[in-house]
Order: sequence, then C-alpha cells, then structure tokens
Amino acid sequence: MDTIASLFSFITTPVSWVIVQFHSMYGAIFGPDTGWAWGLSIVSLVVLIRICLIPLFVKQIKSTRNMQALQPKMKAIQERYKSDKQRQSEEMMKLYKETGTNPLSSCLPILAQSPFFFALYRVLSSIANGQTIGVINEDLLASARQAHIFGAPLAAKFTDSAEKVASLGASLTDVRIVTAIMIVMMSASQFFTQRQLMMKNVDLSVKTPYMQQQKMLMYIFPLIFAGMGINFPVGVLVYWLTTNVWTMGQQMYVINQNPTPGSKAQDAYLQRLLKSVTHSGEVKGRRRKNIVKVIVAKGSDRNENERRFFVGLSKAGFAAQADGTVIKSDTMVAEAEGGAAAKRQQPKRQTKAQRQSSGAQQPVAKDSEEGSEPAADTATTSLEKKPQDSATTEAKDQEQGDKPQRGSRANSGGSRQGKSGQGQRKGQQRPKHPSSKK
Repeated sequence: MDTIASLFSFITTPVSWVIVQFHSMYGAIFGPDTGWAWGLSIVSLVVLIRICLIPLFVKQIKSTRNMQALQPKMKAIQERYKSDKQRQSEEMMKLYKETGTNPLSSCLPILAQSPFFFALYRVLSSIANGQTIGVINEDLLASARQAHIFGAPLAAKFTDSAEKVASLGASLTDVRIVTAIMIVMMSASQFFTQRQLMMKNVDLSVKTPYMQQQKMLMYIFPLIFAGMGINFPVGVLVYWLTTNVWTMGQQMYVINQNPTPGSKAQDAYLQRLLKSVTHSGEVKGRRRKNIVKVIVAKGSDRNENERRFFVGLSKAGFAAQADGTVIKSDTMVAEAEGGAAAKRQQPKRQTKAQRQSSGAQQPVAKDSEEGSEPAADTATTSLEKKPQDSATTEAKDQEQGDKPQRGSRANSGGSRQGKSGQGQRKGQQRPKHPSSKK
C-alpha cells in the first residue's frame, strides 16, 4: 500500500493543503487538537472531491444504462462471431462507437478518486510515523497525532501493535473496536448501494449476463473492502465511509428522479407523477415535462410501466401532448367508462352441457304429448289467424317442429302433417308460389 501511495506523491501537497484549510476553520469551533476538527476536515475533503466529480458521475449513470441496453446486441455479436475473436472485438467497438457508449465510463468516479485516496493514505501514514509531509509542519503534526475519534487516533490501524497504538496515546482495544465498526459500516454501505441499483434501477424486461455480473459484484465488493479495511488508518476509513454514504445518497436521488426505463423505480416514479397530475391537473416542472415528452415520442415502443401510466391518464380524463403537457379530455373518460361498461354487459359464456340442457327445455311438439288431436287444433288455429308472410311462418314452423310447413298442407290430412316435421330439410326453405299445386 505504501508503494502504491508513493506513486501519487505529486498530489499529497494539494491534499494536505485542503485538509489544513478545513482544519483551521473547524479548529476555531471545536479546538485545533480535537478529533472533530481533523475528522470533519477529512469529511469536507470528500465532499469537495465528490462535488467536482458530479459530471463524471452523470457519465457513469448514462454509461451504465447504455451498457444494459446493449447487452442483447452484444450477446448476438458474441454468438455470431464465436470462432473469430478479432472480428468480435471489431464489431463490439463499432457498436460502442455507433451508440456513443464508453465501457470505462462506469469506472470513472472510482478511478478519479484513486489519486486523492492514496494521497490521503500517504499523509495519514506520515502522521502515524511522526513525519511532516506537504504543508503539514511540526505543529500541525503534533496536533494531528493528538486527535482521536471515539478514542482511536486518526493514524491508527486495526493491525497495529499495542506499542504503536500506545505511542499515539490510545489503547489497542479502543482502536480495534472503532476500526471494526467502521469497516462493517463501510462494507454495508457498499452492499446497500449496489443492491438498490440492482433491485430498483435495472430494466427487468431484459435478462442479460450483465445483470448476473452486477449481482456477483454486489457480494464481492463488500468483502474486498472489508479485507482491505484492516490495513487502512482510521482517517482513511472516515474518508471511505463518507464517500460510500455520499454515493448511496446520490444514487438514491438519481433513482427517484431519473430512473432507468422498465425498472421498478420508473414504475414508482410514474405513479407519483400520475398522482400529481390527477391532483393538480398539469405536469409541473421542466424535467417532468421532458420525461412525459420522451414517453409520448416513443409511441408503440413504450414499456409496460409507460403504458400503465397512459392508461391512468386516460381514466383520469387527461391526454398527454407532444410537448410534455396534458390537457383535459372528456372523450378519454367516456371511452374508458364505455369500454368498462361494455365489458361488464357481456353475457356469461355457457359451457356445452349448459347449452344442450337449455335446448332440451324448449317447447316440444304438442302432438307427442296429446295424441292426434293437436293436428286439427293447429290447423284450425292457423286458419283463424291473419295472413302472414309465408317465409316468416315457415321459419317458425321449422323452429318449433310441431306445426306444418304451410297452412294448405295442414288441410291435406294428418298423416302428411306428421311427416312434415321429419321429412323437411333443416334451415329456412324458399317459399313456393301460391299458384303451385304441390
């Protein structure tokens, strides 16, 4: 670790200067030799560095999303050029260039922090060894060696011997308890940061090897930092814990305000937006209007979360416009209510057994129940009725099965009427001309 830190010795002077400036400010409040003055100086150094790295963090978010979206295409390229590694690499680079994606962008914040991290490690190691470094002179060195955080010196490590810890004015038990707690908190914050990224801000509709890799890193990274943490001074642990908490809060804000399309976070965000539009009747804020504008422009390519959002708008009586605003639309409400009413009025579908049983319960021929008398009664009744359309009368005769096909046939005799129900063809027959004798 000391060898790696020496590679960044060129930046130790700027880092030490920033710490001294913050120490002079906090020392006037808490006292120059207190752990609060030196500890808050390190925390302020982290905050300053992370503010400067916000543009890199934005690039990291965009790169991570682009990598997730490109995973299906990358997998297809790997399968297509499985035997030609050179062509596979060329196609991958071509894909990155066309989409404007840089695979290293996701690592930019960590790489950018590395020089400051190792420079701080070198400064604290020099304090532990009683050596001046950068702008830290003898007086500041003595003040830093007296500073303790919950009983642990800033320059003490978990692996230090009892004699070295005693030279810093502390006990080995206090140092190991404080460092162990800080290592656990550092690893837990790293795990939670990666977990909220995987569980809430990943497009669940796309299953790719990239998701499996991220899930493995979610468990591997905390273990790596836990193993490295026992060799970090207390001041470095303060630095790393602070940067993890900052990353966790920054990522939480991005997930809530600008989630990945297709993720659970996007569904929660659109539901909050829908509730706000329903309550106020408008889309408030330029950023929200841009999000609605992008969703409208997608058209049929919208994901499930975005389609659900538009359905909710329609039911609430709103229609999204191309500029990201919404307008009141009574037609949308009527269509939604009409569609729901039509859906409720649809008859219940019957099974085959139910249809057969209902057909068996229809009126059967009366002549089968009362003998030969219904034939004459039916004929008489048919003569008493007013003249009707022959086609309509014949259709009714075919449906009931107990009446003759025509009134003239009823007068020709009961024997022929009995055969009419059996010999006639199914379906509606074309009526014969009245002048026909047959």
